[in-house]
Amino acid sequence: MKKALVMLATAVAMSGAFAQASAPAPMAAASAPAAKGHERNVEDRIAYLHSQLKITSAQETQWNAFADVMRNNGETMGQLFQQRRAAGNVSALDDMKQYATIAQAHADGMKKLVDAFDPLYGSFSPEQKKLADVTFHQPGGPNGPGHHGKGKGKGGRAPAAPASDAAAQ
Repeated sequence: MKKALVMLATAVAMSGAFAQASAPAPMAAASAPAAKGHERNVEDRIAYLHSQLKITSAQETQWNAFADVMRNNGETMGQLFQQRRAAGNVSALDDMKQYATIAQAHADGMKKLVDAFDPLYGSFSPEQKKLADVTFHQPGGPNGPGHHGKGKGKGGRAPAAPASDAAAQ
């Protein structure tokens, strides 16, 4: 369960910006630098994928829809993780409920991401499809190498070299 939580926590890296949750003022102020860094990471990921996938001007509308879903997913996940951190000591039952909420939000966000990627992928040239297939097939999928943890996972594959820091959940 802890590994799954780590996987979900790192899912935030692909999606959008942390939004400030309704946490106490000191907590919100302390997390502001982290939120700014996260926003940069998401925007860096979006820029990287735009370049890596060689998005054309004709594909910009579909690309922007995909990038917006990445940002929105990240904002949602950021809020949920912020709330989880602010909750402090919770019972095992409440902890499981929070985890279920995060897992459901992640699943919902991935569905939205797939729905936004489908028309974009359909507009790709054969070369772009190959680039996307390689980029998204790396450990971490749209989030890049190491997204699902370091080292070998259950699949027994080691993460790819960070040469292609591969998409927003």
